[in-house]
Amino acid sequence: MRLSIVGSGYVGTTVGACLADVGNDVWTIDIDESVVAALDDGTAPVHEPGLDALLAEHAGSRFRATTAYDVVPETDVTFVALPTPSNPDGSIDLSAVEAGVRALGTALAPTEGYHLVVIKSTVVPGTTDERLVSLLESTSGRTVGEDLGVAVNPEFLREGSAVEDFLHPDKVVFGTEADDRANALLRDLYDPLLTGDTTLVETGRREAEMIKYANNAFLAAKVSLINDLGNICKEFGVDAYAVADALGADDRIGAQFLRSGVGWGGSCFPKDTRALIAAAREVGYEPPVLDAAVSLNDQQPRRLLSLLDEHVDVSGRRVAVLGLSFKPGTDDIRNSRAIPVVTGLRERGAEVVAYDPVASENMRERFPGISYAESAAAALKGAHGAVVVTDWDEFAALDGAFDTMARSVVVDGRNVVTRREGLTYEGLTW
Repeated sequence: MRLSIVGSGYVGTTVGACLADVGNDVWTIDIDESVVAALDDGTAPVHEPGLDALLAEHAGSRFRATTAYDVVPETDVTFVALPTPSNPDGSIDLSAVEAGVRALGTALAPTEGYHLVVIKSTVVPGTTDERLVSLLESTSGRTVGEDLGVAVNPEFLREGSAVEDFLHPDKVVFGTEADDRANALLRDLYDPLLTGDTTLVETGRREAEMIKYANNAFLAAKVSLINDLGNICKEFGVDAYAVADALGADDRIGAQFLRSGVGWGGSCFPKDTRALIAAAREVGYEPPVLDAAVSLNDQQPRRLLSLLDEHVDVSGRRVAVLGLSFKPGTDDIRNSRAIPVVTGLRERGAEVVAYDPVASENMRERFPGISYAESAAAALKGAHGAVVVTDWDEFAALDGAFDTMARSVVVDGRNVVTRREGLTYEGLTW
């Protein structure tokens, strides 16, 4: 199938490369010429395992990039994969999506024949029907349901495993308002990915929009709940991870997202939870559970620092921060728990030395005034304390490097360091 994708960021590039890999001809469209040039050269704009290999194989053949919308009429389906960042009040900023949809409609105006537009951007329920459909119709001169199809197809990609998630999905959601042509095109497109283990959900556009938010809000709340329980466990001297293992054995609960720690970050959980709260308030509903999930998440970095305060006065002393990305496997620092941790340490007057396998340069833009080590061992040397913020595998193997610290005090926000003699160890929740 011939596809175009508006937006060449994390989602657009991953979706495009994966769809090219299963046999489609894909054009991605982006206003950033440097991103387009990199993609045409086979280089991904983000750090994502497996993505560079797909681009190296398909760039210039089944996968191409451009800044021009004139490729749209040559395709059968266009995905809109543009960002919807948070406004200060938590609501989503639709300016990029609306600009992309406007340009897309203009490109379709002189053409004939049915074309399917698929909204992959994360938008609150009602956005597609109430704002994007009318924008598409007015700019294209087409009528949705006649010569123009509009579907919502949310993504459920986890950074660090996005390629695997797309190629082997747990579920695929089509929101089409019972448009048979749209459903048929989407089924044909996704057929290579719809195995016996994949659930296909065919529903309305509003429901598809809500499924994405409900998915992330539920997982964010689950993480906050296990962190809350973990905090209680620590007060009672209980092994929170033994408790979580037992909880995970209950099939009503499930084992995933039960590792208590310093909290959730990234682009999706914080943005989507805040957006859903803002949207609920706009229609007159106060969501107490989601409010509590956000509040608990904001509390965890402060708890980590308070545990360090119990052992070390960090003012004027070197403190190692291990892990800067919001999760292992990515260089994404958006809403990373390292940000409030570094901020809190600097407020205490600490000399912060940070290390991350891939995210140091991104964090340097946020905190140019701190030091960045070339290795975890280098960050630890001479430090009076260390905090573990991201659970990179290499941190579990440090062991002897802690002996080079001026004071071997470690506050572990991810339960990756092994307790042992000679190490003053505090787990965040155990």
